[in-house]
Amino acid sequence: MLKTDQKQFHVPVSAGEIGRYCIIPGDPDRCEKIAAYLDSPTRLGQRREFNVWNGRLDGELVTVCSTGIGGPSTAIAVEELANCGADTFIRVGTCGGIDLSVECGDLVIASGAVRQDGTSHEYAPPAYPATPSPEVLFALMQASKASGTRTHVGVVQSKDSFYGQHSPASMPTHARLAEQWDAWRRLGVLASEMEASTLFTVGAYRRLRTGAIFLSVWNQERFAAGLDTDRNEAHDTAPAIQAAVAALRLLIAEDRKRNS
Repeated sequence: MLKTDQKQFHVPVSAGEIGRYCIIPGDPDRCEKIAAYLDSPTRLGQRREFNVWNGRLDGELVTVCSTGIGGPSTAIAVEELANCGADTFIRVGTCGGIDLSVECGDLVIASGAVRQDGTSHEYAPPAYPATPSPEVLFALMQASKASGTRTHVGVVQSKDSFYGQHSPASMPTHARLAEQWDAWRRLGVLASEMEASTLFTVGAYRRLRTGAIFLSVWNQERFAAGLDTDRNEAHDTAPAIQAAVAALRLLIAEDRKRNS
């Protein structure tokens, strides 16, 4: 077992180098943009898909670390950051809408995730629900409401195959994929993404606080229905980042109040 005071196997950090509060995007190039919202941002380093920055938020050390795409690398990031002392994780990313109410440029906050991934099943049996921590969920809801950006709160789908969603008819398992997608649509699942179910399940196992917020960049159901699918701001992740930072401020304030 790797000691926490040593550099982790993948994420280039050790205990004492990071904060307890973490924002985890998928894209390594998004880390610097997120860190710019913090005071005195500093890059710690990068190994593979794990780009790590530190900064201060209301005096507290906050770490930004990318996870890459999908569950396996997300689990590695969360496990290794937790080994080094992190206990609060907010995922910031993008998603594709499923429910017709989700338009491009909207924010989606996950109150739960369909576990259509593989990694979470290495941690918990299929019947176990993937849900965020209530206090992180509520902080994200409060922060997004204050932002004025149109926001949806509900279940998202987490899958392993990007093209299994976007080109299901080309897959050998197309019938099963189509049946599952129709079930999610009928059940009111808001959007599709690739990491939340892993984050929530690993977080439950490691006793971490977790939450996730996404910017909707497309909705194939709206496109199929002939509805509007494009906005100028659809690929600007700033609203999701700002809501995540504001949610961390709320959590920091509550933690200080609790510990005083």
